[in-house]
Amino acid sequence: MKLLLDTCLSALAKAELQATGHDVVWAGDWAEDPGDETILARAHEERRTLVTLDKDFGELAVLHGSPHRGILRLVGFRAGQQGSVCVRILREHAADLEAGAIITAEPGILRIRQPHLPSC
Repeated sequence: MKLLLDTCLSALAKAELQATGHDVVWAGDWAEDPGDETILARAHEERRTLVTLDKDFGELAVLHGSPHRGILRLVGFRAGQQGSVCVRILREHAADLEAGAIITAEPGILRIRQPHLPSC
């Protein structure tokens, strides 16, 4: 799966996701943080699911209608857990994310907001 990891995720998560075969771009490798709107737009343009710790991306998508290719938000996981949590969620919910779902994962809790489909 194609992923864009926000700067707030650990480089360990990047390495673990790449080791399991995912195509990963980590914003932490960029010269500077371009800001949330640019990160979300780049993920969308490159057809990548955004992985973040930041709730602002969900607000951009839901409240402001910013286009995206799925958002996975991790809450309350240590840096050393982020990669394995992502791998598990992607294994089970890649199709949801690729369809534009917003998933929030906390220890013991997984919330999935399916994309709204246009009415006929």
